[in-house]
Amino acid sequence: MADKDFYKTLGIDRNADAAEIKKSYRKLAMKWHPDQNKDDPKAEAKFKEVSEAYDILKDEQKRAAYDQYGAAAFDGSMGGGPGGPGGGNFSDIFEDMFGDFMGGGRGGGGRRSGPTRGSDIQYTMEITLEDANKGKEATIKLPVSESCSSCSGSGAMPGTGEETCSSCEGQGRMRMQQGFFTIERTCPTCNGAGKIIGSPCNKCRGSGLTRKEKTLKVKIPSGVDTGRRIRLTGEGEAGLRGGPSGDLYVLLAVKPHRLFKRDGADLYCRVPIPMTTAALGGDIEVPTVGGSRAKVKIPAGTQPGQQFRLKGKGMPVLRSESKGNLYIEVAVETPVNLSGKQKDMLKQLDKTMGGKAAAKHSPESSGFFTKVRELWDDLTE
Repeated sequence: MADKDFYKTLGIDRNADAAEIKKSYRKLAMKWHPDQNKDDPKAEAKFKEVSEAYDILKDEQKRAAYDQYGAAAFDGSMGGGPGGPGGGNFSDIFEDMFGDFMGGGRGGGGRRSGPTRGSDIQYTMEITLEDANKGKEATIKLPVSESCSSCSGSGAMPGTGEETCSSCEGQGRMRMQQGFFTIERTCPTCNGAGKIIGSPCNKCRGSGLTRKEKTLKVKIPSGVDTGRRIRLTGEGEAGLRGGPSGDLYVLLAVKPHRLFKRDGADLYCRVPIPMTTAALGGDIEVPTVGGSRAKVKIPAGTQPGQQFRLKGKGMPVLRSESKGNLYIEVAVETPVNLSGKQKDMLKQLDKTMGGKAAAKHSPESSGFFTKVRELWDDLTE
């Protein structure tokens, strides 16, 4: 077996997924099946090669071992014996090939015959940034299924019970013989349960479940962010035949805030300030997510886009006592709607700051235009 290439045998790429592997196997198995090639003595050997390759590649653990060590990984332990690759268990092969079309994979009926766990539910809840900051207890309402109170979830009328299915005699599966194949499928009468309800409950019509609107309280911890899930065990859909209920997952989505932008535990706030404050300096008051105010000292000569950090004024870190920071980004506002007198005053100011004084008062713009002039000079040479 050491030199066999199972991917080549099935005609697939090494990165093929499970669906591609199964599709290729079905095609080749039908092509080389001995019943389809009675006059070809090589068909049975080819069929076994294909089955052997599929048996390895369909199993994730076997495939991983094969990818790492090659077919030699199975020499002496899985080669050709019953239950190993190419073991010739045609009943299993037929089940792999046609299980999807015949009512499910092997053992499906047995799994449905007993108590079945209820489905999980996901509920999306929108909260404000303030709620995420402080935490809160929220109330939600959602429709869920619960065990029928009339029949206690059995689906049968009170005083009656389930009866053994006469079609499959309680097995949940039905077998048909075709040549040397044994075809097994889920019993269509009981859907694999092995039992049927002779007298269905009037309230739930035999399902064992009824719908209701449930009201729940959800505790939201401080510091949560969009995408965080809160699990409420046993608050999902009710189980079948006495099975446990599923879980409820509350998916949180924090609404965008009109003032703050969030990045993890840090908050960012753009604050416009007058041109005079940026030039002369001063103190401004800024909001915090907790609802209080904080003072920020603006130094003289502050430029647009400059940031100031307020340590510990951001969001709390989930399940921690630490907090993020609040970053204030100033936006210097140019005055508008000036009076004639104000315009004259600005013109006078502009005269005193122009010429040789420009490099002192406006170093960034002066330096920029110096570079522009140098660029133009280089282009005209």
